[in-house]
Amino acid sequence: MTRIIDLTGTIGAYATRLFVEEGHEVIRVEKANGDDLRLMPPFLADKRDLEHSAYHQFLNAGKKSLTLDLDSATGLKLFIDLLGRSDVLVAERLPIDEQLCFDANPKLVVTKIENDAPEICAMARSGLLSLTGQPNQAPMILGAHIPYLAVGAYVGVATAAALLAARNCGRGIAATVSVRQSLESFVEQAMVEYSFSGTITERRGSKGAITAISGALPCKNGHWVISQIHRPGRWDKFVNWVQDPDLSSDPSLAQEENQHKHRDFIMDRLHTWAKRFTKEELVEEAQRRHFPASPVSTTLDLIDDPQLVARGFLREMNHPLLGRIIFPQGAIATVAGVRLTPAPRLGQHNKEILSELGYALPLHKNFNTGA
Repeated sequence: MTRIIDLTGTIGAYATRLFVEEGHEVIRVEKANGDDLRLMPPFLADKRDLEHSAYHQFLNAGKKSLTLDLDSATGLKLFIDLLGRSDVLVAERLPIDEQLCFDANPKLVVTKIENDAPEICAMARSGLLSLTGQPNQAPMILGAHIPYLAVGAYVGVATAAALLAARNCGRGIAATVSVRQSLESFVEQAMVEYSFSGTITERRGSKGAITAISGALPCKNGHWVISQIHRPGRWDKFVNWVQDPDLSSDPSLAQEENQHKHRDFIMDRLHTWAKRFTKEELVEEAQRRHFPASPVSTTLDLIDDPQLVARGFLREMNHPLLGRIIFPQGAIATVAGVRLTPAPRLGQHNKEILSELGYALPLHKNFNTGA
């Protein structure tokens, strides 16, 4: 089992959670008044405190909490001692010089997250913001801090790769993940499209930008998504299903080029047609006819999803603060058979970790841990 020291915020906390899902030990080093995730709304059970943030409960699930005052010499000494007994440090800001980390542990992996702008600015500078939102309107930022959580996946991959390399070469390695460059990778398709065809990818709102007949459409009980990939004979099968006279009467629409030219007209016709059905009816019929489709699931849909429950992605948990709840274990934990525990209370593991480091408790009054 690998021991990982977590000094991250919103960006890297998802990466370290992925290691928890694999069964590794993650120690989250926090200030005495808690880290920023504990202060992020929404708050569960309407309790605005350091333990009820939904982000804290999800991203810090299964981790250990150690409070240290890293602005003090004694707190830094504890931190350095901890590095000597750990395998990985993931940090958005290093509290000590990088070389001091390797002096404390020559085989340590250090993953640094490079970020010089707020989330919305990073998304704008990367080009990703230009692709999201309604056409001819201002760009719209993705909600729920999705850009930062997506970067967290890159942080996890970089850390895993560095761990493998460090074990192969027998020495410590530093890896750096750029938030801006990570977000820019999501714009690669648009850049490739322009490079090859000169086509500028524009905001399409709920309509697809690459496949002509694709996007989210309203229906009786919400929204659903269709993606009609062009293949020989597929158009005839599609109009046979939709039974729209305006689509059936124009044989030129069977050509992919004309589908792109008239994609807004086609999607408008589907907009009217789909309102007659529920998303379950539409998706089940699409699957029967072998057309890619999906319901636009709400969180309420997902929490009762029988497939997620059957696969073990969602499991019941006896939570010390929230009682019996359904909790997302995560894809890796589901495959690995790891059951996550609730997010730790602030400083919950101080005694356990400090005792392991050889410090008798209570510590001397001048030896401040921040707890």
